[in-house]
Amino acid sequence: MAQPLVAVSTDVRQFENYTWHAAPQQYLEAVITGAGALPVLVPSFGDRLDLDALLSRVDGVMLTGSKSNVHPSLYGGDASEENGPYDSARDSTTLPLIRKAIGRGVPLLAICRGIQELNVALGGTLASEIQEREGSLDHRAPASDDQDKRFAIRQKVSIRPGTCLAGVFGAGDIEVNSVHRQAADRLGENLQVEAVAEDGTVEAVSVKGARAFAVGVQWHPEYWVKSDSVSQKIFRAFGDAVRLHAAARPEARVAAE
Repeated sequence: MAQPLVAVSTDVRQFENYTWHAAPQQYLEAVITGAGALPVLVPSFGDRLDLDALLSRVDGVMLTGSKSNVHPSLYGGDASEENGPYDSARDSTTLPLIRKAIGRGVPLLAICRGIQELNVALGGTLASEIQEREGSLDHRAPASDDQDKRFAIRQKVSIRPGTCLAGVFGAGDIEVNSVHRQAADRLGENLQVEAVAEDGTVEAVSVKGARAFAVGVQWHPEYWVKSDSVSQKIFRAFGDAVRLHAAARPEARVAAE
């Protein structure tokens, strides 16, 4: 069977006098190394893209993390300089992509900003600057120029029994590298909590009744996928779902006959 394709979200950035649609290398490496698939960057052109045509050609969708936040106007919040930066071009692409992927049964893995996009796409809301809430841990990365220190595995999350991720990790506690300053607040329709931090912050969700793997995590499994077993397991589960979807394509069944 040909190497399956995974559509990967992109940020819109301005540098070198150009507008770039880009994704960090760690995510692309993780699709190749961890999921065994070929990443395909999806430019953030919103309704100019035929997402149905895209989803008929790929076998999975991965939403990356980003410095930008989902624009608050999309979930009834107020935009502010403190809550930014924003990337409305990405929002206009990823939110409909999420809904269509779930509807078509295309496997979905949503990471960091991605889990927040997933929640908003299904009608949920986000809480900002959660480190300021009474009783909340500080989930932000430590100040450092060393990315390994910023993305160090240092936080415990608890996987709820009977969930999708319990099938991946087993129920109980795992150690992750959760780096964020906002999180899911009111859950979107058909989302269920998969994992929580010690302070109750939602760290993972899944789509109830989804036809395929559809999971969002607030942490960063892409960063240590080559060395951390927890990170490897989630990408392996995503990759298995992607290959299952690819094998079910009509052309794949014909080739196997």
